[in-house]
Amino acid sequence: MSCVPLKRSYKELPVWIVEDHHDVVGHIYRAIASRHLPLKNIKMIHLDSHPDLLIPVNMSADTVFDKEKLFSELSIENWIMPMVYAGHVSCVAWLHPYWAQQIREGEHRMAVGRDSSTTTIRVTSTDNYFLSDGLYLSEKQMENSKPLRLNVVKVNPVPPGHWSLTGRKAEDDTEGWFAKRPRPECSKAWGASCSGPLSECVDLQKPAVENNMSSLADDVDDSEGSTSYVVKRTSALLSETEPYVLDIDLDFFTCKNPFKELYTQEEYDILKKLYNFRGPSPNADEEELDECVDRRVHQLEDLEAAFADLLEDDGEETVARWAGNPGMAPLAQLVYSLRLRNQCPDYEMVHQAGLTCDSVELPHHISTDEEIDRLILAMKLFLKALPIPTLITMSRSSLDEYCPVEQVDSVQSRVLAVLESLYGALDVHKDYEISSIETQDCQPKAS
Repeated sequence: MSCVPLKRSYKELPVWIVEDHHDVVGHIYRAIASRHLPLKNIKMIHLDSHPDLLIPVNMSADTVFDKEKLFSELSIENWIMPMVYAGHVSCVAWLHPYWAQQIREGEHRMAVGRDSSTTTIRVTSTDNYFLSDGLYLSEKQMENSKPLRLNVVKVNPVPPGHWSLTGRKAEDDTEGWFAKRPRPECSKAWGASCSGPLSECVDLQKPAVENNMSSLADDVDDSEGSTSYVVKRTSALLSETEPYVLDIDLDFFTCKNPFKELYTQEEYDILKKLYNFRGPSPNADEEELDECVDRRVHQLEDLEAAFADLLEDDGEETVARWAGNPGMAPLAQLVYSLRLRNQCPDYEMVHQAGLTCDSVELPHHISTDEEIDRLILAMKLFLKALPIPTLITMSRSSLDEYCPVEQVDSVQSRVLAVLESLYGALDVHKDYEISSIETQDCQPKAS
């Protein structure tokens, strides 16, 4: 097995920490420009409670070739797919905690291309995550399509009571619990890559477990969410080429749905009715899929128009006119409830909240410190079995409250400590400190 060095390597592994997740794109593009990352076929390991795989609905596909314009169009939920259409990213592993279920588990192959009739970017996946946003399009209606390989991989915390970030047992027994060969020489240097498949570099077979580790042996298997499961599915993605980007959103470890604090449960239930997504049948043909997307697009357009109208005038006549439309009868009850608490509701924010109420709710799971530790150690175990990343990007997601603001600093410091224990000295850039003054008034956005 030969090892081929990359053209350029960093002296220390860079870690770019931003507040809003889409701001990592600029750092990825700079790494491409400096030839630390290739221009095409970049792999990404993406740890997050949200897939971030939506697409700016009305953005022209050609915007991806105008960097500054592209950056102004991106948001936290839609920053990856434009890089796919531009040809930069071809493989993504979305590693999600057990409470995040927005996309079906497993491997998804799809094309991302330009809609020949609208010039926007669309995708061939028929998963409800894309259908519910009206983003599906058959490949024959696309131009300039690019392939995307997406692996959706659940990550479970390590079993309670078995590990501690501060206890020596975790350090002493990691190798015994998840035995693998020492990292091959070629992966010890920054920017080195293996020309053979990862399975040749790392032994993924179930190890022999010592007697004092017998209580953990049951978890060393390929069950969904286990360390072995995660390693096998991410290594399959990374087996073709290096380098890759390791991307971590701190809401992977503890996550809020900020809209739950803005609205009552009754209001949230009404939003679910209004924005409910009626998907296609399991074996839908192309005609049914197109009808499903058209129906959904019209539904969302009507709701957007209704709330824009209510911003101007939420009197009885306006409410009654919109509530008379098919499927919009609950609107009257929603407006009544909102106005009981606030004479001037922010209807634009109400619409943003509604967009998160389709087939699956936004994840909401505020973890205990112990559970955060167990997830961080799960991350450490599977990262230890993977090649060294070329670049690490990290998002705090705290100003919009997807990662609880009272936990984010602690989670960040613990994650950085684990990354340093794995990769040595890090070149950490706290980009969020530079832009924090401008974002003090940030409000939650749909993710």
